Amino acid sequence: MNQEVEMKEAQVPSHSVSSFSTPSTVQHLKDIAALIETGAYAKEVRRIVRAVRLTIMLRRKLKASTMSAFLSFALSPGSEAHSKLFSYLPKEDEHDMDVDTASSAAQGSVKHILPEIEIFCYLLVLIFLIDQKRYDEAKTCSSNSIARLKNINRRTVDVLSSRLYFYYSYSHELTNSLAEIRGNLLALHRMATLRHDELGQETLLNLLLRNYLHYNLYDQAEKLRSKAPRFEAHSNQQFCRYLFYLGKIRTIQLEYTDAKESLLQAARKAPIGARGFRIQCNKWAIIVRLLLGEIPERTVFMQKGMKKALSPYFELTNAVRIGDLELFKTVAEKFSTTFSSDRTNNLIVRLRHNVIRTGLRNISISYSRISLSDVAKKLRLDSENPVADAESIVAKAIRDGAIDATIDHANGWMLSKETGDIYSTNEPQIAFHSRIAFCLNMHNEAVKALRFPPNSHKEKEGAEKRRERQQQEQELAKHIAEEEDDDF
Repeated sequence: MNQEVEMKEAQVPSHSVSSFSTPSTVQHLKDIAALIETGAYAKEVRRIVRAVRLTIMLRRKLKASTMSAFLSFALSPGSEAHSKLFSYLPKEDEHDMDVDTASSAAQGSVKHILPEIEIFCYLLVLIFLIDQKRYDEAKTCSSNSIARLKNINRRTVDVLSSRLYFYYSYSHELTNSLAEIRGNLLALHRMATLRHDELGQETLLNLLLRNYLHYNLYDQAEKLRSKAPRFEAHSNQQFCRYLFYLGKIRTIQLEYTDAKESLLQAARKAPIGARGFRIQCNKWAIIVRLLLGEIPERTVFMQKGMKKALSPYFELTNAVRIGDLELFKTVAEKFSTTFSSDRTNNLIVRLRHNVIRTGLRNISISYSRISLSDVAKKLRLDSENPVADAESIVAKAIRDGAIDATIDHANGWMLSKETGDIYSTNEPQIAFHSRIAFCLNMHNEAVKALRFPPNSHKEKEGAEKRRERQQQEQELAKHIAEEEDDDF
């Protein structure tokens, strides 16, 4: 069929204007359709994955005339899908559309009727509408594509359906109507589970978590996450999103250690091109590390392409490191708009206690004995009774082990004990152990993430070797039987 298309393409006159502007993109789309068709007939999902990647690369080149030409080539005129998808395309530039449609009709009379091709056309039109910022039409198109997708149960459609799920949720997010589709997403997740569509389950679980977190429904998100079936990740992108959402949930639930691990792992596994996602991961990871009492390295804020976006968090980290409560308030007010858009305002409110504790730790190191009134002045406590507040803060820090000191209530002093040699304790061993565990965990994850080419040739060799072994065993058994007959 591909040879027929190529032969008929050669007969198209090359003097028209549109033949120089659109055939390259249209031909690329036809090649992608042929790749999907080959993957569908051979049941090779990797071909369809490659087709989706090639489609994303052509995203910026999509035009209305290109889309109409390809839809006329891929779908049967008069079909339900053809009429629906054509209704979303603009009617302007009619001359180019007529020429492209006529050329595509002349290029091939055989129409693709595979469900994979139909779903691919829905996906292509949906991407085009979102790029053209026609969000209401994209919302309608995505709903129609999901309705069509519910009637198709083929494993070769799973890759395309996962992309449709994403754009279905994205189009509703752009129109501020995410709450409307929560029930549909849950139904789709149940359907994907029953069909053993693991990639669809991954995608829909992340979309549901995003839906809940968008409305600050962290408890419901955690209940869904804990009860949803888990399996080996099929998509690195979806696994990164899952780790990011898990880190946000753990942060809100005060489980900072687990949150830090998830956020750093998400930032590390994310593709280099996903700069926006990596920036968000780093923002939350910085806040979590500050809440844990750690100070992020300067190199975290100087990463390529992230310096400007992370500058508010760099100033915040500097205020926490110094332990200056006044500077911390100034930074929080200065970048309040940024923190609100990042949804980290509540976490920064929690940091106030860490700032006070850091300042108190610096005071305990600098002074062997200091009055509680001076502690309140140095911490810049602006309450009605700063001395009483300073006493309670010092007492809590001593109880938590943040400082090694005692309180002389009679004289109103804080008495710091001499700092001993840290290398005589188990802290260096604990630090080395955590680093070694981190490296081993990273190595194990890298080994698990390795991809190998299909081992079809190995299976053939194994079958041949098995036949040779069976033949040798038969000859040996025959030879032994003949020897036994001779002995008798």
